[in-house]
Order: sequence, then C-alpha cells, then structure tokens
Amino acid sequence: MEITVQCCKQSKNDPFDDNDSENGTFLPGLPDDLAQRCLSSLSPSLLFSVCHSWRRLLYSPSFPPFFSLYALLSPLHNPTMALPREVPQSTIVFFSFDPISSSWRSLPSPPQNPSFHLLRRHPSFLSRNLPIQSLTVSNQLIVIAATTQNLFPALSSPLVFHPESNIWFYGPQISAPRRWCAAGSAQGVVYMASGFGSHYQGDVARSLEQWDLNKKRENWVWENKAGFKDGRFSREAVEAVGCRGKLCMVNVKGNALKEGAVYNVGLDKWEDMPVGMVAGWNGPAASMDEDEIYVIDEVKGRLSKYDGEKDCWVKVIELEQLKRAEHIAAGRGKICAVSAKGERIIVVDVRDKPTRFWEVEPPCGLEVVAVHVLPRMISRQH
Repeated sequence: MEITVQCCKQSKNDPFDDNDSENGTFLPGLPDDLAQRCLSSLSPSLLFSVCHSWRRLLYSPSFPPFFSLYALLSPLHNPTMALPREVPQSTIVFFSFDPISSSWRSLPSPPQNPSFHLLRRHPSFLSRNLPIQSLTVSNQLIVIAATTQNLFPALSSPLVFHPESNIWFYGPQISAPRRWCAAGSAQGVVYMASGFGSHYQGDVARSLEQWDLNKKRENWVWENKAGFKDGRFSREAVEAVGCRGKLCMVNVKGNALKEGAVYNVGLDKWEDMPVGMVAGWNGPAASMDEDEIYVIDEVKGRLSKYDGEKDCWVKVIELEQLKRAEHIAAGRGKICAVSAKGERIIVVDVRDKPTRFWEVEPPCGLEVVAVHVLPRMISRQH
C-alpha cells in the first residue's frame, strides 16, 4: 500500500498529452497486452502522473490492483462543515482512500433488503460509542456485528464488500446474531466467539463458530467449534488476532486488568495466552500477514511487536499521535491507526529504517470508526 502521494494533483490546464489515448495505445509500437505487462512493473504513482491513458489503465480491471485504505465512518456530533451529500445523518458510511490520487471515494450503498442500519450512538447513551465490528478476510471487507436503534443485533448475516467487483452481498445466516463478540480470521476462515445478543445467553457466551471463505459460496455455512469454558469474553467487542495458525484475544480493552485466550485453529483447542503477551496487550492490536502481531499502548502511544521466542513486546516507535488509539489495521508493511476519537488516521511504515509515519485526514464532517487495508476499487471515472 502506497500512502505517500508522489505526484501533483491535476489541474484543469493539465499538460497531459492524450494523443495515445485517442487511438487506444498505451505505448506506441507495442500491442496493448504487451504494453500492460511493461507498465505493470512501474510505480502506480508514476502511472497516475504521466498521462490520462496510463491513469485509466491503472484503474482498469485488467491492471494489478494497488492497495488502499478503507474506512467505516460516522458523522461527527457537531460537524463544522457540511457532510458530503452521499452521507446520511445517523448511520455508518463506507469510504475508500486512494493513496495515489490522495482522495476519498464513497463505496456503493450496501443492500437495503433487509433494512440496513448500524447505530454508532444511542440517544440514551450519548457518552458511549456502540461497537461496529469489521474485519478483512481474503481481500474482502466483512461487517460482522453491530447494534440497532432498539439495542438488538443489527446483522443476521455478515455483510461483505468485494473491492475488485464493487459489490456488497451477505454471507451465511448466523445462528445467534450478536451485538458484540470476539471476531477475527485466520487462513481465510472467519471466527466468531462468545458475545451478547438481544440478551445474555450462556451457550452463546461460550460458543465458537467458523465460516470458511475458502469454500465455494454455495457451501458457506457457520460451523460449531470448541467452545469457551465460561462466558468471560462476552463483555465487549473483542479483536481476535490471527497469527501463525492461532487466534489471540483479550477480554477487556485498554490498560485494565485482563485475561487472554488463544485458540489453536489446527487442533480446535483453547490455550492459555503467554504471560508476556497478555501483560503488554494494552491497546488495539492487529497482525501483519498473519505472521507478526502489533499492539499500540493507547496511554503511551507506543507501537510494539510481539516476540514469541522471548514472550515480550519490542518497541517499534512511540508517538504522541498514537495516544488514545482506538483501532488499528495492518497490511503491506503499514500499521494504520485510528486515533484522537476518530479525528485522524496515523500510518506507520514499519519496514522503513528509521520508522516513518504520516497522517491521513478523514472526509470533512466524519469521524473514523475503523480502517482496513484492501485492494483499490475499480473505477471508471479516471
């Protein structure tokens, strides 16, 4: 994922030479299929800045997709600027940030049958944000749990967005819809554990189910797996972080005293979390390519990586901007953190030495609920 924009924005008097786009060629003297193979090795930012025909190629279905930020957003309490016209006043909206053009673009509207409404704030609980749980699996965005106006579970089936086809669809029916749960993925399989529906149920609070996206769509179902010994993970929305064939989670957010649990995917077995891992899990966490776990200490603003051999967290960088981090996503060597009550997104390139970071501002009048790293949407407007 390239976040830094290396090209200037185009003006109305853009000096691009569009002669080649008139006759449909990308590189004079070469057939288009060979030209595309040559151009696909270039930086997307270079293709964007050279000419219109290359820009259109960059966003075409036949070109390898670059990665972008996807965000779940909610209207601010008192926005200082008018909301974009496609944003309703009282629900969650979905946008994608194109790092090449440095612009936000709204996703297509989710299906409205059944009626779709994810509540972020309730009039009776103005000081509390209600969780909307989402995750990234197999390059798709999945919304798995949320709350309605009546404080019921909002989704009876997961809502899925496929960026490369620009379509939303529903996954398989959930046996017991939740308002929050422990949700995560490993090896292309979605896991939903514990949680709280319209009311507390002990069997739901101890349950674990999986949905295997590696199977054909007509064979998608939720399958029961080994359950918890108790319901201690049903207290709030939990990030189940997939790493090296295991799901790791803690039952309380932030710096509070907490318990940890690890689910071994291959053995279908629950294990105790290592002492050092749970001791340093002091904020939102995410895994990079299911190989390394990162966590941000929301009080100190410290980004750390877990060392499994030594059972300790190793500091990567400490930033004032990362304090009060509420959610993070990892992908393509970047950690993307939602901070300052959703007012900004901090991007940290953990592959750079020294570590580099920058900010991405959300669309005007909106605050960020969660972010994800996914392939860019195919556009026909460039």
